[in-house]
Amino acid sequence: MPAARPERLIVFTRFPEPGKTKTRLIPALGARGAARLQRQMTEHLMATAAKLSNRPGLAVEVYHEGGNTGLMQGWLGSQFAYRPQGTGDIGRRMLRAFEDAFQDGIVGAVIIGSDIPQISANIIQQAFEGLQKNELVLGPAHDGGYYLIGMKNSIPAETCHRLFEDINWGTGSVLSQTVQTAGESELRFILLDPLGDVDSPGDLHIWQEVEKTAAKPAAAQKISIIIPTLNEAATIGRTLSRLEKAENLEVIVVDGGSIDKTAESAASRGVKVIRSTPGKAVQMNTGASAATGDILVFLHADTLLPEGCSHQIAAALNQDDVAAGAFRLKIDSSDAGIRLIECMANLRSRFLRLPYGDQALFMKKSLFEAIGGFADLPIMEDFILIRRLRRKGKIVTLSDAVITSPRRWLHFGILKAWLVNQMIILAFYPVSYTHLTLPTMQ
Repeated sequence: MPAARPERLIVFTRFPEPGKTKTRLIPALGARGAARLQRQMTEHLMATAAKLSNRPGLAVEVYHEGGNTGLMQGWLGSQFAYRPQGTGDIGRRMLRAFEDAFQDGIVGAVIIGSDIPQISANIIQQAFEGLQKNELVLGPAHDGGYYLIGMKNSIPAETCHRLFEDINWGTGSVLSQTVQTAGESELRFILLDPLGDVDSPGDLHIWQEVEKTAAKPAAAQKISIIIPTLNEAATIGRTLSRLEKAENLEVIVVDGGSIDKTAESAASRGVKVIRSTPGKAVQMNTGASAATGDILVFLHADTLLPEGCSHQIAAALNQDDVAAGAFRLKIDSSDAGIRLIECMANLRSRFLRLPYGDQALFMKKSLFEAIGGFADLPIMEDFILIRRLRRKGKIVTLSDAVITSPRRWLHFGILKAWLVNQMIILAFYPVSYTHLTLPTMQ
């Protein structure tokens, strides 16, 4: 049986950062609404692409603008390869993607954009089948451009360049200019059925029709971020401001009786504020009981989550063998002693699967409730929780880092704080936790 032809499906998209994606739709949807649409359409497209997984020899690569590999993997998953689109106009970037593919030994490559919600696995399949007898495949868009272009590696390099140079990108003549160049170069080509892309407010009906039947992605799971506070007026504003760009989450501040303006500052930002008796474990359990999300994230008031965290968290917990996770730790200090503590914490998380509480622990709410929540203890409640979770599955540490304040290390002294912490861990480590009194989840 002959070996499968190496083929590549290349998806062009952008990381959905508000204000930097689908800008022509911002007047109609707002910056966050436009970014949400970009995310939804890309997720729909990747689900469509996944239906081609049984095609022998086919690999999928995502060429992205914005974000980085970690953010893209957290959003769309690690089953795809990721590359930045690089500089230049859209023609230069597409040419570069084809050149990458052909240098990798790919026989036929197809590029599609993420703003064509009507594209189907069957249409993509037709494109690859068309390349078996033709050198070029084009999917005409209703606006005079094209939503798909496929090429064979047999096209001369000079001709490849001509197909992407001297094209009036962003106009209604893109397709006609490309067809003219193909004809002048004596290329065999075919045209697929025309489709509409979503670029302007007048195009939104295209997505609205597709959305009715689109599957709910894993990243759409609601996330509840729970922040226990006690006199954190100096830090809570900065922590909450980082969360304002995130989507599909609720923020719950559980205040343990602050005498400063912590609760007032949080409430002024529109987040849910709950009063509780003091004690980090009690406060976090109280927040978890009030949470409406599928996923819980326990965040310290002086810690900043990385951008795009919701997608990374959902993607991590969508793996069957993962029980919980946390982020890599970065302490906001240049002190050499602090850097050492930071390094040791990250090694501990990576190899022992024992992250600290200030690394933003996350897990599904159902699992948190099943194991009884945090033990009602004044210290080490996070350590004990992680040990219980390890019996349920893998504890992962994501590559992106939270940024936390160095104040507790600086207050007690770096060496003293670290030594005391390790002594407490050693004291707790051999303890059997079956006898501990656990709070009742209300």
